[in-house]
Amino acid sequence: MVELRRPRSPQDSSRRRFQRRQWGRRWLTWRYVLYAAVVVLLAGFAVYAVYFSPWLRTEKVQVEGIQQLTREQVIAAADVPLGGPLAHEDLHAIEQRVEALAIVRSADVSRSWPHDVRIVVTERTPVAVLARGGSYVQVDASGVTFMPVLKNPGSLPAIDTGATADENALAEGAKVAASLPPEVAKLVDHIEVATIDRIQLSLRDGRQVLWGSAEESTAKAKVLLALLKTKAHSIDVSVPGLPTTR
Repeated sequence: MVELRRPRSPQDSSRRRFQRRQWGRRWLTWRYVLYAAVVVLLAGFAVYAVYFSPWLRTEKVQVEGIQQLTREQVIAAADVPLGGPLAHEDLHAIEQRVEALAIVRSADVSRSWPHDVRIVVTERTPVAVLARGGSYVQVDASGVTFMPVLKNPGSLPAIDTGATADENALAEGAKVAASLPPEVAKLVDHIEVATIDRIQLSLRDGRQVLWGSAEESTAKAKVLLALLKTKAHSIDVSVPGLPTTR
């Protein structure tokens, strides 16, 4: 016997369409809830992994850019605590500790995931030396003193600021020393800074160079390089456009 199905009435079809729409709306709502729950779980897991888990601990310190310092000196100054979460490292404090070293001009500290602190050091470059207490200290282009040496290395000019040891005078002398080409710097025995407007270079062969102030030092250095080919004993480049010799 074949069972005949009763045809659906328009009311049944309408009711079924309504139920499907209702189910679709519920699923859409629950889908958003499910997505939000997944996002929260992932965010919580990420926070745990970065800040609390043993997976991203500080294990090593990388040191780059050193020439005069040793890796051990930088690590000792940085005093990076090992074993804790890498995300908790105070990078600014580490930078300050490294930059407290006199020879360090600047330090850049960053996290090198997953386990390292990276320290990139920029050291000061000596342009001259300054006599101090029977020995010498190196001087950079800004007039900052660092790194004592027992004797003048000979390749760098000495700066003589007189008995006052004025910081401004030292800075002006360093600015002049930094402007000298290497082939000229090695000929200079010392730079006398009587005042910031009266600077004089004493060459190793006995010749004297009146420099004036540290202004236009690059132009003065070019003029001096040309005039050194003459037999003049005294050279005045204080006005680089109108140099004189004697």
